[in-house]
Amino acid sequence: MKADNPATTPAAPSSDAAPGPDAPLFAASIHPHRSLSREGVRLVITLVAICGIISSIPFMIAGAWPIGGYFGLDVALLAIAFRVNNRRGEETEEVRLTYMELLLRRFGHKQQPREWRFNPAWVRLERGEKDEYGLQRLSLVAGGARLAIARALSPQERAEFADAFEARLAEAKRGPRFDG
Repeated sequence: MKADNPATTPAAPSSDAAPGPDAPLFAASIHPHRSLSREGVRLVITLVAICGIISSIPFMIAGAWPIGGYFGLDVALLAIAFRVNNRRGEETEEVRLTYMELLLRRFGHKQQPREWRFNPAWVRLERGEKDEYGLQRLSLVAGGARLAIARALSPQERAEFADAFEARLAEAKRGPRFDG
C-alpha cells in the first residue's frame, strides 16, 4: 500500500520481534476520496444557478415561464445530489487485525457505528476481479457470512489493500512466534 494514499492509513509493519497477541498486525482507516471541497460544491451550484437564470430569461420573455422552474429544479436536484455525496464522503471504515481478533468498524454520517468481530483463524478474504476493470469487490467470509470491505477504494488501491491484508491475515492464522 502506498504511504501517500489519502484513502487509507495502514499500520506500521510488524518488526522481527514477536508482538503481543493484542498488538495490531494490520490496521487501516479507509475514507472515501472526494475531489471537490464544500467551497467547490458551492461554486459549482452557484455557477449552474447563474447559467440557469441567464438561460431561462429568453424563455420567460417569450411567455414560456414554466421553463424557468425547470431550470430551478435542475439546480435543486444538483444541490441534493452533492449533499448526499458529501455525506457519504464522511463515512469511515476501520480494519484492525490482531492474532486474536479481526475488528471491522464503520462510521457513517449521523449513524451509530457498526462493528463486526471475527476470529482470524476462521476468516478468509474473497476477491471479485474482472480482467478489464481490476479488483471490483473485496469481502470477508466467515461462517457463511459475507461482508464487503474497502468499498471506498479504487480497484488499484483495493488490490494493494488486499495484498497487504492477506499477508497479515496469514500471519495471524499462523499465530504469534515466541522466540526464546
